[in-house]
Order: sequence, then C-alpha cells, then structure tokens
Amino acid sequence: MPVAYNVHMIELLLNIWAVFLDTAFWLLLGLLAAGFIKSYISEDTMQRWVGGRGLAAVSRAALFGAPLPLCSCGVLPAAIGLYRAGASKEATVSFLISTPETSVDSVAVTYALMGPLMAVYRPIAALTSAVITGLLTALVDTEVAKVPVSAETVSCCSREPAEQSCCATDNDRTIESACCSTDQVVIVKNNRFFSAIRYAVSELLDDIAAWMAVGIVIAGVMLTYIPPDWLAQWGHGLFAMLVMLVVGIPMYICAVASTPVAAGLILAGVSPGAALVFLLVGPATNIAGLALVSRELGIKVTAVYLAGISVISVAMGLLLEYLLQTTSWQVDVRLGEANLMLPVFLSWGSAILLLVFAIKPLRRLLLPRLG
Repeated sequence: MPVAYNVHMIELLLNIWAVFLDTAFWLLLGLLAAGFIKSYISEDTMQRWVGGRGLAAVSRAALFGAPLPLCSCGVLPAAIGLYRAGASKEATVSFLISTPETSVDSVAVTYALMGPLMAVYRPIAALTSAVITGLLTALVDTEVAKVPVSAETVSCCSREPAEQSCCATDNDRTIESACCSTDQVVIVKNNRFFSAIRYAVSELLDDIAAWMAVGIVIAGVMLTYIPPDWLAQWGHGLFAMLVMLVVGIPMYICAVASTPVAAGLILAGVSPGAALVFLLVGPATNIAGLALVSRELGIKVTAVYLAGISVISVAMGLLLEYLLQTTSWQVDVRLGEANLMLPVFLSWGSAILLLVFAIKPLRRLLLPRLG
C-alpha cells in the first residue's frame, strides 16, 4: 500500500510539473506583454476611451479592457474609478466583464494548453458577452452620464513661471519647447521600461501566483486521478453548462488560473463548450465582487450584469459545440505535453525564471531592484 501511494504521489508531482512546463513560457510572455500595456497606456487614455454612452462607448470599453492584466477583484477598483471619473454604467459593465475574462497573459496560456481555436474563440466570446451585457445595461439604466473630471497633465517642462522656464502657455495649455532636456526624456522612457518589467514579474505575478499554483495543482490532480471520459456521461450539452455556471459564478479565480483547470476538465470528459462557460463566468464573477457592483451601480444593473454574463456564456458555449460538430475544428488540449511544443531549454528556463520571480525572498536576494 505505501509503495502504491508513493507511486501515485510521484506521478502526481510529475504531472503538476509537466503542466507548469506547459504554462511557463507563455505565462512569462503574457506577463511581460501585460506589463508593457500597464506601463505605456495611461489612466487618462483609459478614461477617454470609456467615456460616453451607447454602442461606441460599450465597444471601446470592452476592447480597451480585454488585454489588461486585471482579475475579477483587481478590476473592481479600476472600474469603479472609471465610473466615478465619468464613464457610463453600460461602459463600466462592459469593462468589468471583458477585463477579467481575457487578457494577454490568459490568451497566451490558453494557446499553450488548449490550442489556437480556444485562444481565438475565448476572447471573442468574452468581447461578445461584454458588449451585449453593456447594451442590456443601457436599457435598464437611464441615468445621465457624469461629466469626467479632467486629469492634470504632467510634462517634462519646468514648473517655474513661464518667463523663467522653457515652457510657454496658450489658453491654459502647457506647450513644451525644444529646450526640454533630451536626457530627461530618456530617463522617463528607461523608468517606464523598468516599471513594465517590475510590474510584470513582481506586482502582477504576486497577484496571480497563488491562484495560478492552485489551478496548476488541480489540473495535475485531474490528469493523475480522473480517468479519461469519466465526466463524459454528464459533461456535454446544456446541463453541463448550467453546472459550470453554478460552480463558476460564486468562486474567485483569475483568467490565467482558470485555464489549466478548464483544460483538465476537457481531458476528464467535459465538453469544450461547458469548459468555455467556466472560463467566462469564473473570472468575471464572485460573491464579493457582485456585492460591490450592487452597491456602486445598483441592484438592477447588477442583475443585468449577472444575467447577461450567464446567458451569453451559455450561448457562446452552445455555439462552440455546434461549430465543433459541423466543422473540422478541434480543441487541442495539450496538458502535460510541453516538450512537444517548445524546445526543452525554453520550457525549463521559463519555469525556473518564473519560480525565481514568484518566490519573494529568492527574488529579492537575486534581483533586489525588482523588490
């Protein structure tokens, strides 16, 4: 008995490591992309994009939020800040849905574990859910959008009086002249580049590391202990999607961490459509988030928010099932097959780097500037 137990534990650990190898390179790539988006897109730009009402504002909010590296709890303060700065409720709801449901890092991990079809279909489904739910919000909310508060613009010019500095003013607009130091500009750019790296492998990784580890362990457990097709008896069709709604709505799991869990569900016999429902509702909803949205945007908007996510997610899951049955498309789950996708040194190198970045004491010892 102890021998069999040890064999299973070794197999489990090997499967967990194999899933981590699958994920490491793509997660690292996605983290870096997320860091540069965070560093090079200002909050002022974000507020300008999601201002206003109607289809244009809702679509801009969904497109703007889609690549941002925020999970279902992290997106709440950002969305509420946008709303208080002047974004309409429908644009805020659209942003709330598209941002946690998909991001550059989650798309990269989806491609690594579930193939190109899911990597493309997942963000399309998320954007569809965000836009339609945002438009439904506009039908129940007739509140006039608040006027955005303009943010102060900081330039490289001196804050001295105009006659003593390199800046001139024209109708309260600050105009930078050529005397602004090139050295200053270079320093700003370098700091921004470093901030992007630091945010990616320090702040953002710290936020998602624990949940990502949970997702990888769950995927490893599924790979080890759940026989193929065990869930196939109830893992297809509308019933399976409703089960995924019940499981996904109350829990907190980020888009990246939900991906290996969904891949494990598919290997265990759950249909790709049902797994997609989990990928959409899990990151976009949780009990604490729904309570905060209700307090800030109202009960009616929250009801539309929850109903829209649920109905559109199931509809997109059913559409995916239909497309898989009527075309030659396939969802290619690659859990535990990292060596078939990337050179061994790349998978292992990325995994080791991620471990160094994720373990704070080790990161601070080897890379103190990253904190």
